[in-house]
Amino acid sequence: MSHAEHLWERLVRAALRRERLATDAYGRPDTGIAGNVPSSLANNRDIDGILRIADEIQDDDPNISRILCEHAYSLAQNLDPNSEGRGVLQFKTGLMSVIKQKLAKREVGAIDRSRDIARLQEFYKSYREKNNVIKMREEEMKLRESAAYTANLGELERKTVKRKRISATLKVLRSVLEQLDKDIPEELKRMMEADVAMTEDLIAYNIIPLDGPSTTNAIGTFPEVQAAMAALRFTDLPTLPPDFQIPATRVADMFDFLHYVFGFQKDNVSNQREHIVHLLSNEQSRLFIPEAVDPTLDKTAVERVFQKSLDNYIKWCIYLGIKPVWSGLNTLPKEKKLLFVSLYFLIWGEAANIRFLPECLCYIFHQMAREMDGILRHQVALRADSCNSENGASFLREVIAPLYEVVAAEAANNDNGKAPHSTWRNYDDFNEFFWSLRCFELSWPWRKNYPFFQKPKPRIKLLLKTGGGGSQRQGKTSFVEHRTFLHLYHSFHRLWIFLVMMFQGLAIIAFNNHKWNSKTIRELLSLGPTFVIMKFIESVLDIVMMHGAYSTTRHLAIARIFLRFLWFGAASGFISFLYVKALQEQNPSDSAVYRLYVIVIIIYGSLQFFLSFLMRIPFCHRLTNQCDRWSAIRFLKWMRQERYYVGRDMYERNRDFLKYMIFWIVILGAKFSFAYFLQIKPLVEPTRVIVKQKRITYSWHDLVSQNNHNALAIASLWSPVIAIYLLDIHVFYTVFSAIWGFLLGARDRLGEIRSLESVHRDFEQFPSAFMNNLHVPLPGRNKTPFHTQDLEASKVDAARFSPFWNEIVRNLREEDYISDLEMELLLMPKNSSKLRLVQWPLFLLASKIFLAKDIAIERNESQGELWEKICRDDYMKYAVEECFSTIKYILQQILEGEGLMWVERIYEDIEASIKKKNILDDFQLNKLPLVISRITALMGLLKEAETSNPIKGAVKAVQDLYDVVHHDVLSINMRENYDTWNLLSKARNDGRLFSNLKCPKDPELILQVKRLYSLLTIKDSAANVPKNLEARRRLEYFTNSLFMEMPQAKAVREMLSFRHVFTPYYSEIVLYSLPELQKKNEDGISILFYLQKIFPDEWKNFLARIGRNENAAEFELFDSPNEILELRFWASYRGQTLARTVRGMMYYRKALMLQAYLERAGTGDIEAAISSNDATNTQGFEFSPEARAQADLKFTYVVTCQIYGKQKEEQKREAADIALLMQRNEALRVAFIDEVETLKDGKVHKEFYSKLVKADVNGKDMEIYSIKLPGNPKLGEGKPENQNHAVIFTRGNAVQTIDMNQDNYFEEALKMRNLLEEFNRNHGIRPPTILGVREHVFTGSVSSLALFMSNQESSFVTLGQRVLANPLKVRMHYGHPDVFDRVFHITRGGISKASRVINISEDIYSGFNSTLRQGNITHHEYIQVGKGRDVGLNQIALFEGKVAGGNGEQVLSRDVYRLGQLFDFFRMMSFYFTTVGYYFCTMLTVLTVYIFLYGKTYLALSGVGETLQNRAKIMNNTALSAAMNTQFLFQIGIFTAIPMILGFILEKGFLKAMVSFVTMQFQLCSVFFTFSLGTRTHYFGRTILHGGARYQATGRGFVVRHIKFTENYRLYSRSHFVKGLEVVLLLIVYLAYGYNEGGALSYILLSISSWFMALSWLFAPYLFNPSGFEWQKTVEDFRDWTNWLLYRGGIGVKGEESWEAWWDEELAHIRTFSGRVMETILSLRFFIFQYGIVYKLKIQGNDTSLTVYGLSWVVLAVIIVLFKVFTFSQKVSVNFQLLLRFIQGISFLMAMAGIAVAVVFTGLSVGDIFASILAFVPTVWGVLCIAAAWKPLMKRIGLWKSVRSLARLYDAGMGMIIFIPIALLSWFPFVSTFQTRLMFNQAFSRGLEISLILAGNNPNTGI
Repeated sequence: MSHAEHLWERLVRAALRRERLATDAYGRPDTGIAGNVPSSLANNRDIDGILRIADEIQDDDPNISRILCEHAYSLAQNLDPNSEGRGVLQFKTGLMSVIKQKLAKREVGAIDRSRDIARLQEFYKSYREKNNVIKMREEEMKLRESAAYTANLGELERKTVKRKRISATLKVLRSVLEQLDKDIPEELKRMMEADVAMTEDLIAYNIIPLDGPSTTNAIGTFPEVQAAMAALRFTDLPTLPPDFQIPATRVADMFDFLHYVFGFQKDNVSNQREHIVHLLSNEQSRLFIPEAVDPTLDKTAVERVFQKSLDNYIKWCIYLGIKPVWSGLNTLPKEKKLLFVSLYFLIWGEAANIRFLPECLCYIFHQMAREMDGILRHQVALRADSCNSENGASFLREVIAPLYEVVAAEAANNDNGKAPHSTWRNYDDFNEFFWSLRCFELSWPWRKNYPFFQKPKPRIKLLLKTGGGGSQRQGKTSFVEHRTFLHLYHSFHRLWIFLVMMFQGLAIIAFNNHKWNSKTIRELLSLGPTFVIMKFIESVLDIVMMHGAYSTTRHLAIARIFLRFLWFGAASGFISFLYVKALQEQNPSDSAVYRLYVIVIIIYGSLQFFLSFLMRIPFCHRLTNQCDRWSAIRFLKWMRQERYYVGRDMYERNRDFLKYMIFWIVILGAKFSFAYFLQIKPLVEPTRVIVKQKRITYSWHDLVSQNNHNALAIASLWSPVIAIYLLDIHVFYTVFSAIWGFLLGARDRLGEIRSLESVHRDFEQFPSAFMNNLHVPLPGRNKTPFHTQDLEASKVDAARFSPFWNEIVRNLREEDYISDLEMELLLMPKNSSKLRLVQWPLFLLASKIFLAKDIAIERNESQGELWEKICRDDYMKYAVEECFSTIKYILQQILEGEGLMWVERIYEDIEASIKKKNILDDFQLNKLPLVISRITALMGLLKEAETSNPIKGAVKAVQDLYDVVHHDVLSINMRENYDTWNLLSKARNDGRLFSNLKCPKDPELILQVKRLYSLLTIKDSAANVPKNLEARRRLEYFTNSLFMEMPQAKAVREMLSFRHVFTPYYSEIVLYSLPELQKKNEDGISILFYLQKIFPDEWKNFLARIGRNENAAEFELFDSPNEILELRFWASYRGQTLARTVRGMMYYRKALMLQAYLERAGTGDIEAAISSNDATNTQGFEFSPEARAQADLKFTYVVTCQIYGKQKEEQKREAADIALLMQRNEALRVAFIDEVETLKDGKVHKEFYSKLVKADVNGKDMEIYSIKLPGNPKLGEGKPENQNHAVIFTRGNAVQTIDMNQDNYFEEALKMRNLLEEFNRNHGIRPPTILGVREHVFTGSVSSLALFMSNQESSFVTLGQRVLANPLKVRMHYGHPDVFDRVFHITRGGISKASRVINISEDIYSGFNSTLRQGNITHHEYIQVGKGRDVGLNQIALFEGKVAGGNGEQVLSRDVYRLGQLFDFFRMMSFYFTTVGYYFCTMLTVLTVYIFLYGKTYLALSGVGETLQNRAKIMNNTALSAAMNTQFLFQIGIFTAIPMILGFILEKGFLKAMVSFVTMQFQLCSVFFTFSLGTRTHYFGRTILHGGARYQATGRGFVVRHIKFTENYRLYSRSHFVKGLEVVLLLIVYLAYGYNEGGALSYILLSISSWFMALSWLFAPYLFNPSGFEWQKTVEDFRDWTNWLLYRGGIGVKGEESWEAWWDEELAHIRTFSGRVMETILSLRFFIFQYGIVYKLKIQGNDTSLTVYGLSWVVLAVIIVLFKVFTFSQKVSVNFQLLLRFIQGISFLMAMAGIAVAVVFTGLSVGDIFASILAFVPTVWGVLCIAAAWKPLMKRIGLWKSVRSLARLYDAGMGMIIFIPIALLSWFPFVSTFQTRLMFNQAFSRGLEISLILAGNNPNTGI
């Protein structure tokens, strides 16, 4: 068949399939107009339900379908008669079209609509009778009430779902009938009333059905839930008015009272009612209270919930010195406590964006609780004044909306994050207003004319850019985020003071030749002035940084700032004056001034030390608190440290303090030893000599050093050393933390099981380890290791372990990581049979019988030696024992009479022989193969007993076995049992010996038969099972974790509840569609092809699972809709999709169901009537109502799909895929923001609702809650705002944050309840508030880049965070799957911060916030969660740029400032070097290279270096060279390698670690890490200077496409290429003009690391680019590059299309005056090249006057004029083209003539010409950079076009410098092959080449 015919066949097949399935273009079911009801129709739920039922019954009765559609239309018409709502007109038109289509299908004739009601009534009856709903309900109830229904749970589930669907249809029909006809016949009315009971469980609810009983949800039957529900019925509340509606299915409670009084929204009340019941029931279940007939809520449960929920409010009251709303906690009844908690959570649930202001919520609660108390005292239910108005009571409108409006106005004023942070109030500013008593000036109800509510005027962009505007606004509160690097000093001044003073002290000692005399001591006393001057600088920064917040900050705080300024100003002046005066004395040591100075320093130093000791050392805090009664001490403490609401008592227990103090003392000792001996001391003598040098001849016109002791020469030597001194502490931290992390991991037993061999070797220990840690403690069981257990205990452990192990294995099979055969080998028997031994999985025993047989046949040893040889392999021994016992057991079960006698006789004889040690004499072991073959034949027949009747063949097989044993094997003396043998022989001769053989029917016996058959037939070793590397890794990690320390697991009912929430989703891929999988790129590579090659074994397993042959044609898969869906899921589970995340998280529910199901024997529920054998039976556990209810009470998964409503309206594929996920996952909830347009006063207004939906019985969305918001919830960063709107739908004590690119595993889910118990363990003086969880990066197998990123990330999330938590106590939250103490965080602002730009790295702020609010963050590695990372270089660069930019914003933040100020010194250093300090040190690493090279360039160009070396050979200082050069290699190479290497060694073993590391080096990982260094440096520095940090959508797809040269250039030009070329230029200048005695070798050693860095920055994007060196693509890239470069662009043109548009985008971040000044200063460095090189030209001779430099500028100006002449715009010159050509020709001739004259008549050489180019290129670039920084000015004076032309020329030149080497390498085909092998694994490379060959080497030809 031709290719065209094949494609046509596929097209026809697809069309037929769509027609058959009635699907749309996306493959979604076409459900008509149902599901498309616009949200602007207020009653859209009812309309949607009616239309869905109309679709369903279309085939049954088209007339009824038409009636329903017409009724839906009339409802829509009544709701919006003028069709003014968004989408209403289109909906009505579409619905009318559907109605017309239904009418057209009828037979000809008029429609009698008068009979519509009668038809509907008749249809109701007939539909009811047809489906026999009464009988169906009775059958379901009987099945549910029967004691044995657990055996048929699947059937029960199917019946329930069917009954619910029918009930839902009847409910809609009943509703329509009631609306159409008020006079319903009595008979029909009775039917409908009877049917109401059937639809009670169709009422929408989230977890607990509170508004109606449910027969299918067992949660309502739990005593703890009943007790919690009963507790809400507060009998002492005032009676509510009669017109206040309460559902008839429940009685009024305190939530109804609060609903009426304060006007909370109905759905908010329902949501928080369930929330409180959930919290209370879970606390009750943990109290171990015996069940009672009438469950009562224990006061301890209420007290716990009360204290936890209102803890922040209580602390707020204490801080402000006000009394809480209650008089005393001890006298407060539990009902009142519940009322307060309910009120608080109702406020919180409706607060929307104000939830980010936790202390504002405390203020609102305080005022509303006082109002409520007043109403309760009067015992009359009245509307609260604060929430009431003429439009009725509304908490949202009267309380929240005014706050929201002012917050929204400030947020709108930030110009989408471009405005300076100091010009608008963010969430923190609003919240911190409530940290002072001034907040009570807001009064209650709100004083809306108070300045706090003053909205800023909208800013004009022009005024914003110039920093003016003069708009009236409120100032910042407490802190101002000014954009400056000075924040690093301001926040961490103690560190900088310490480093400067240590450097000064070490330098003084070194310059005094480390002699301790009076002179040295005198000079060391200069540290005093240094300290006070640096403290004075800090006090100056305090004043400067508070600019913009003085008007709103507390007066006491302002007074403190100025007092400190005066104090340190006076102290620095006085101490410096004393020290200078003392030095001026002739004999300083004996002068009175000197002695006074010493006394002042001692007193001041002692006071400082005392205060530091008192305030920073943990074990002094009790003493500190006692000293607070003294005003002087209190004043000194206040002066030393401002007192905030957050950050109080931030100390750790003494043991923890000592640990991290010793850690840092060791690091500091190593750092300062290195600094003194290898950095400072070697420079002392050279410095002295350089200072003494006179009359140094400079080769240029020297302006500074000539008469200033050669200052610049000394600076060029010391600057790199100082830079290294400042950053090398991070290097030492990296090394020591890696070592410490390695030791901690070894202590925690990580890496003990690191191979499949270890899993095989230690498997017998797993059951006992599992029972010790992961299983609920069993009565009477002791925690003992396997080797000390008796047989019964071991068997019990194995029996309990087996269902969990088997479920793990089955899940691996479902995920296609293992094959069917591997699953069979890995499954573990139940161990519930009567065999007195433990049965192990077959993969341990495979082939062991044949090995044992071979040993036995040899017969070279005695019986003892033979058995000893077998016992050397434990599993061989187990295999022999099991075969021996199982054969006996099976034969005893199938044989009777003489046959049974024979079996017993044989076994007695064998056991007797063994006892006598005569086995080798009594039995012919060389005949064992015959015995095995006969037994195998018998088992082969018996195992088919389920499908056939093998009696006849089985009898023959047993007779053959008898004959072999009797005639060939037995050598015993039969006379001892002569009668027995004679009887058997006679029976055999008569043919009746085995005639009554019984066919095995018992399932357990059949399993034993099959297992024995497998044992006797599997001859191949299973040592490599499973083969899949991911399956191995997971099993290795899980089994390793069984031996790690973890808390004891609680029963599911008693465990902490947690809600797996916050998978924030926007518009990423949910599920790959078939077209996406089949779409090919330019190489003909589709995603499906890519996955098949990357995961070949998993593809093969997938085909086997769906019943397809692996050699079948691919298009055959596309014939079956089910297989298409399975294929889409298979591919999606291997990408970073929402489907993968949802599947992984749902394993938590599955694990909980399994655990609850197997624990049911001890829970006393209705499933408790089970036998002991059933204790390990897991059949149907997923259908058990009680197990599901227990799991749902502890876990439900919420995905916050922000724009799901919009996606549904636009019929996006993502919405259909999300709906599909909800259908497939019962516990999945989707929260989204619904945008509804409404009409008010003739204008369209947008209303926003936060909604929660789940799938109903028909698989459609069922709306659970819809809570109106005060406005658009997205005021700040998108992700935290998305989380915040959905946080109200969460439940439980804990919440785990999961990103959309994460995964989970069933075996890890089993450990979640252990992890949750960490909240109750002792982790310090404060309980944990965030539990850190280990991650596994699952994208490492995709490509070499993905592997590098995976390993880098893994070393941080394991070894790095291990050390952060212990001993450093500074682990934060990094966007990883950490588990939060939910109530702690939701009452303190949430799990992230959302202010625009400043909180762009939103996740880490939850860690900051938790720590500042007395939280405690831990890290645990016995459980892991999967994590995807970016897999392409561009993705990685965007991600790292986002993180680096986020860290730049953190530098400016108040959180970092407060943590830096409030931590003790050692913890502050830990915090600094693991957050912003890491990025600053990274930037300093790069700057050190620049400082070093510019220093070398200065020495080379000035001639100083050559002069000094010629005179004294000073520069040949080996210690100095070693220190500098080694440092760069150290930074670039070992910097990231040491943690990675030690992590590899710990978890892989030394040999594998070395192989992995060396392999990575061959894959050029050092190039990647060096490139990343540049990425982090660029974005971190630029963010602090200019801002511009933003969320980067990196894309999480598979990188299989070639990235064009232009795209790489756009992304990396300014961050890497410009800087890389600058380094190359410096190295060339140093090579050309530097002086080195060592010649080339010395130059190479000194510059190799700089060359490596520069080349990595220039070529890494192309080295790691798929098909980056393929000639055809290189040609296409060049064409694309030139088109992009020359395209002029215009309005609306993007940077991807035009160079001009891109250049404008690149300059957009320079917006402020200070930014322009900083760019100008930084650009001045480029002028050194011209200044130095022009004096090196031969043409100038020995002239060093400034005239030479001036003339060089004249030449440069001439060159620029010539450039302008030759590039004059053709559009401008259209009228004088001839004149322009003439001028250009004359100019060219004159230029050539000038050069020729200069060469002939002057000393100008060809070398001078090249040198001039080297000089002028950086100068013009510097001018360009300055001009670009002052773009508005350039435009004003008309030079911008010329600047742009020059910039285009430079970009063209830089691009060609990079492009030419790529083009040259592309000529050689092997380079492209090598690169592909470098980037991808062999399978993919081979597949790629084959596909290209099949395509005729045409990339666009279909495969």
